[in-house]
Amino acid sequence: MRTGNLFLLGCLLAGPFLLCSCGGSGTFPRDDRWAVVSRPERLGYDSGQLAEARAYSETINTAAVMVVVDGQVLCQWGDVDRKFNTHSIRKSFLSALCGRYVRDGVIDLDQTMAQLEIDDNPPLTGEEKKATVRDCLKARSAVYHPALYESAGMKRRRPERHTMKAGTHWYYNNWDFNVLATIFEKTTGKKVFEAIEEDIARPIGMQDFSAADGTYITGDDSIHPAYPFRVTARDLARFGLLMLNEGQWNGVEVVPRDWVRQSTRYHSDAALYGSDGYGYMWWVARDHNKYPHLPNVTLAEGTYSARGAGGHYLLILPAHNMVIVHRVNTDIKGNSVAKGDFGKLVDLILQAAKK
Repeated sequence: MRTGNLFLLGCLLAGPFLLCSCGGSGTFPRDDRWAVVSRPERLGYDSGQLAEARAYSETINTAAVMVVVDGQVLCQWGDVDRKFNTHSIRKSFLSALCGRYVRDGVIDLDQTMAQLEIDDNPPLTGEEKKATVRDCLKARSAVYHPALYESAGMKRRRPERHTMKAGTHWYYNNWDFNVLATIFEKTTGKKVFEAIEEDIARPIGMQDFSAADGTYITGDDSIHPAYPFRVTARDLARFGLLMLNEGQWNGVEVVPRDWVRQSTRYHSDAALYGSDGYGYMWWVARDHNKYPHLPNVTLAEGTYSARGAGGHYLLILPAHNMVIVHRVNTDIKGNSVAKGDFGKLVDLILQAAKK
């Protein structure tokens, strides 16, 4: 196991302090540099226990970890500056992107697929076209049309077409998530990746991301492409810090506060996927549900996360004023970290908080 001293050395080498005043987080990164604490004890965390968390991560397929507390890097290790596929974390970015356009009336959550002239190949039925934008954000469209970028598990769980009515049933549906990008581009006139760069990445100083990191996935199953992109852990951490501060970045509103609250609150039970709750393309913690937010760790209601296949996580923990980013090199076929293993890692990190 690595010693606490080696762990601290890693933190010291990560960069200097760069502090900015702010509201809830304590600090924000200034320009392209993060504030990195010299000793975790300064933020109330035990460096020896954090070293145990790092050592555990080295027994699984973790590629990078970044933990931000009070807007500063508590600890980080691995390839935090390497771009990995977001996988389904893309959906939570799109959710955040929609906020200002919903506020400004550009996107109407109650418009139906019929009103928006949304169809597919093979065509949607009149009943399917009754689904609204809000239904899609909640993964409740009941449009069980084949979709692009689905995992084998998603295909296996997908209900038969025409068995449900819009708004009545939650299913983690890539058709919903993909068509929302089509709707976003149609209503705003902006391409998704350019909008991420313009509306989120630049305002919060993401130091690595550009629109060129995105790729549209097309195919025969549907006319609505998937939109994965590549992003570094340190840029994901900035997005997480933005969400932790309810869309505010050093005094500037990047995502409307009301939208952050609405999109990250409980809207649906997610027991079908062994989780507790779901919002608007965010996984949300809910007390007393059948399943926990993550196995092997207890997380307060109000916690929420973005998740990508293979063990990619962006975890927002308001109760701890904390953001945890976890990346896996899923460019290697079959490389992954199980949800329970990530939960154990999170528990080890939280155990480092001094009582």
